[in-house]
Amino acid sequence: MSLLQQAEQSPDTERMFDADIKTMGYLPNYTRLFAHSPAAYLAWQQLNGAVKAGMELRRYELATLAAARALKSSYCGLAHGKVLRDKFFDAPTVVAIASDHGSASLSAQEVAVVNFAGKIAADANSVTEADIVGLRGHGLDDTEIFHVILAVGARCFFSTVLGAARAEPDPQYNESLDVNLRQALSFGR
Repeated sequence: MSLLQQAEQSPDTERMFDADIKTMGYLPNYTRLFAHSPAAYLAWQQLNGAVKAGMELRRYELATLAAARALKSSYCGLAHGKVLRDKFFDAPTVVAIASDHGSASLSAQEVAVVNFAGKIAADANSVTEADIVGLRGHGLDDTEIFHVILAVGARCFFSTVLGAARAEPDPQYNESLDVNLRQALSFGR
C-alpha cells in the first residue's frame, strides 16, 4: 500500500474507513495512509470540498489532472482521469487530454486553464502577470482564476503526501479503466 506501515485502528480511523467505504464502495489506499492523522484527513476533505464548491466540476477536474501530470502523480491522475471519463468525455478524449491536451477537444479557455494549472504545479513562482491577463482574455474573472490556483495548491498537497509515502493507486482502477487510459494517466508513482 505505501512505505509506511498501517496505522493503528481507533474510533476515528474506523469512522474514516466506514465513511469512505460507503462513499467509494471500497477502502482507498489513501484513506489507509491518512489513518496516521485523521484530523489532517478531515481538514483535507473540508479544504478540497470548499475548493470544488467554488468552481465548475469540469474545470476542477481538468486543472487537477494537469496538476497531477506535472507532479507525476499516477494515483491522482487515475482518480481524476476516471472522473473526466465518467462525467465529461469518452476514454480516447481523456487519453488525449492526459498526453497532449492541446490536441484534445477542449475549448480554448479549457486549454488555457490546463496550461496554467500545469505551470503552477511545476513551478508556482514562474506564474506571471501575462498568465493572469491571458486567462482573463479567455473569459475568466479573478475569482475563477483564484479557484484554479486553489485547486492546484490542494492537489500539490495531496499528491505530495501520496507520493512521499509511495501510496499505490487502488487496484480498482485496473478494473474500471481500460489499459490505454490507465497508461495515459500513469504519470509516475
